[in-house]
Amino acid sequence: MLDLIKYVVEQFAEDKANIEYKVEETDEAVNVTVLLSDSDMGKVIGKQGKIAKALRTLVRYATPKGSKKYNLEIREKSEE
Repeated sequence: MLDLIKYVVEQFAEDKANIEYKVEETDEAVNVTVLLSDSDMGKVIGKQGKIAKALRTLVRYATPKGSKKYNLEIREKSEE
């Protein structure tokens, strides 16, 4: 699933070398945090969050039944 997230994010981001992915796994879910540079935030999130919402929907439906739920968060690197 992380490969799918990476593929979609890298299609929109210009500064691909500066993208970080943090994965935290709990009993119920897998939390994926994508850390981007300030210049790529708008491109990856999209107007009114449409790209981010579509990515979350894609991840939700690509997750096999019975497996852990994936939560996706997109953040700016300076917020860490």
